[in-house]
Amino acid sequence: MPGDASLPKVPALSEPTVNVRAGWVAAVVLVNVGINAAFFGPLQVLLAQQAQALDPVNKEAILALVTGCGAAVSLVANPIFGAFSDRTTSRFGRRVPWVLGGAVLGVAALLGLAGAPNIAAMTILWCLVQTGCNGAVAAITATVPDRVPRAQRGRIGGLVGMGVTVGLVGGAVIAAVVAGFVAGYIVCAVALFLSVVPYVVNSHDARLDPADRPPFSWSRFVAGFYISPRQYPDFGWAWLTRFLVNLGNHIVTLYLFYFLQDAVGYPEPANGVLILTGLYAAMTIVTAVLGGRLSDRMGKRKPIVIASSAVIAAASLILAFFPTMTGAIIGALVLGIGFGAYLAVDFALLTEVLPTAADRGKDMGVINVANSLPQVLAPVIAGPLVLTAGGYLTLYVTSAVIGLLGAVFVVKIKSVA
Repeated sequence: MPGDASLPKVPALSEPTVNVRAGWVAAVVLVNVGINAAFFGPLQVLLAQQAQALDPVNKEAILALVTGCGAAVSLVANPIFGAFSDRTTSRFGRRVPWVLGGAVLGVAALLGLAGAPNIAAMTILWCLVQTGCNGAVAAITATVPDRVPRAQRGRIGGLVGMGVTVGLVGGAVIAAVVAGFVAGYIVCAVALFLSVVPYVVNSHDARLDPADRPPFSWSRFVAGFYISPRQYPDFGWAWLTRFLVNLGNHIVTLYLFYFLQDAVGYPEPANGVLILTGLYAAMTIVTAVLGGRLSDRMGKRKPIVIASSAVIAAASLILAFFPTMTGAIIGALVLGIGFGAYLAVDFALLTEVLPTAADRGKDMGVINVANSLPQVLAPVIAGPLVLTAGGYLTLYVTSAVIGLLGAVFVVKIKSVA
């Protein structure tokens, strides 16, 4: 990693060389399951139900306000809490306090949401959920470059990607099975808390000695969030490719309900979305695990990232030119195949282009902005395309072009095979 030569050779900042054990991996995966269930249960159903209960006439505007504020918080919280965790000298390690503290804040805010009396309280509490969960995400993501040797990161990245997808599906199941948003929030809170306990108890997180921590200054802290693409070009290209592929993926999924209803003419679009989401999730889980293992065995990341980005783009083109339920099913399967492999291998690639070991949490937080920012931009891009620029054909062709650009720019990364 560029810049590591000047760092003190202490366990918390050293390049890991010992393979991690299955129990540790399972604990990290479980944290990702719980966090994503706590995210996506509310985002997919519970917040919409609550907005309707507060004001049926203006429910769409309320939902947009609440989720928009939460997305804005997530863009800031992830890198900031990652940076704080880099400097933490707790006897429990750098990451554990933030995983536990973030989860506790998320749990408290979810329980508060269950009884939110008005729109202002709902908005503030959802922002607190985003704050806590993003703090936990930043810390748990940084544990991979902290603890996992490079030769094992594809496999671990695949399992982490599997955990993210299982959490997404789990959140949807909680929202669908549990009666009402109040009970739904409570179940999400319980799931979040239970998911972090095994990691907190058995993390064996390396402690950073206060003597090895650089002096703090606000100017240096703030300036550190800008990572110069000129000084660290591989990091810059990796960030851009992840941003583009995620943007293309969010554009594909954003208006899926309306695509099935208006373009395909499917009589039960809600059930159609559930079918497509299930197929997509199943393929994502399978190819995340297989793709990560394959990249470790090959000792190469870029070929799989490029190929999976192209497969994601192909899924968009299938939806664009075959607007039928059969085409949508094939497109969902292809999208899952591509995105699962991409999640695993691109994650491993990203951990190998981080500028310094001392800033892994902050730098992975900056990378996570490439996951969050597309959620904000996708509606801005997709809405005009559907309404005024050619409809779903234009939307999905645009998504394919964006995804292919992500594949092209992977070639620019030089330090990873």
